[in-house]
Amino acid sequence: MPVAIWVLGAAIFAQGTSELMLAGLLPEVSADFAVSIPQAGLTVSVFALGMLVGAPILAIGTLRWPRRRALLAFLGVFVVAHIVAALTDSYAVLLATRFVAAFVYAGFWAVGASTAMALVSPARRGRAMSVVAGGITVAMVVGLPAGTWIGQHFGWRAAVWTVTALTLVAAGAVLTAVPDTRAHTVLRARDELRGVAVPRLWLSYGLTATSTAALLGTFTYLSAMLITTTGVRADWVPLVLLGYGLGSLAGMAGGGFAADRWPRGVLAAGFGTLTVVLALLSVTADVPAAVAILAVVLGFAGFGTNPALNSRVFGIAPGAPTLASAGNISAFNVGISAGPWLAGLALTAGLGYPSVPWIGAGLGVVAMLLLAVDVLVGRAPRRAAEPVGVAVGCG
Repeated sequence: MPVAIWVLGAAIFAQGTSELMLAGLLPEVSADFAVSIPQAGLTVSVFALGMLVGAPILAIGTLRWPRRRALLAFLGVFVVAHIVAALTDSYAVLLATRFVAAFVYAGFWAVGASTAMALVSPARRGRAMSVVAGGITVAMVVGLPAGTWIGQHFGWRAAVWTVTALTLVAAGAVLTAVPDTRAHTVLRARDELRGVAVPRLWLSYGLTATSTAALLGTFTYLSAMLITTTGVRADWVPLVLLGYGLGSLAGMAGGGFAADRWPRGVLAAGFGTLTVVLALLSVTADVPAAVAILAVVLGFAGFGTNPALNSRVFGIAPGAPTLASAGNISAFNVGISAGPWLAGLALTAGLGYPSVPWIGAGLGVVAMLLLAVDVLVGRAPRRAAEPVGVAVGCG
């Protein structure tokens, strides 16, 4: 495997840590800026919105850029946004930096994925993408609890500075290891747009967005719930998040293995387990041991469906590989944005933290209903069997 592939995965890890860690530091951000915890949760939603907008725009707009220069440009903007975030005393400025950082992070995903595909033979593309996409999983297992620990002990700004340093190291590695080649793909936007005009593709996007919202609404406020409702000491929160991350890693690995054989079975089992776990979290929110165990299963179920959700779009819309995959990245981020927003509405209304997993469980039921519709549509006459493509994860 070329060194550049591992470098791309490391850069995704650095940026993905920023995407995730503020969810574990909402109380610290809330106290520093004198805003409510639901308002602090907007730092997660705004990041998701930035990726939602950035993915399709930069997927199309950067295909003809020299690869290394594009990657370095994105990393440079990402670093500047984090420096401003670490120095600002304005909550509005903080939200703006989160949007800008996410926008170019989405660009890095788009260019990094195409670069990885160009660096290996077709027979090794799956393995290459597993390394690149594995960066976000490692960020979940290592970056999230480490960033939370740093933020709790040295302030959330110290965690932001740490991500800035990691990104600078990643930029140096990209400069050294990634060749500055140009993409050879001739972009025909009209053909790509026609390729995504497939109703079942948009149904698949609905599955992605709904299941992600079910997971991320609860995850965003998990740290705050642990402290205020479950009664867990703040210094134990990173350990619970580590358990969630380990569950996510196991789910991604197991889901990737099973998705090649039983793609719809993986989705059905994952959505069903996610719904049950979220309901149990609601009724056991004041039991520390139960919440700690359920957090592991939550990560496993939530991330176990990602390989199937990512790979299926290539088979549904083979004529639009660029926009189909970029659209799925956007769908993930619709869910990442909508889940915390809905949870924030419940908290603002005074319903309490146990209401948040109940909202997620309801969204899990919706995801299962959409999957049932997908099964019926997929069994329509003269519909070709759905091949499985390369799984490309995003967070």
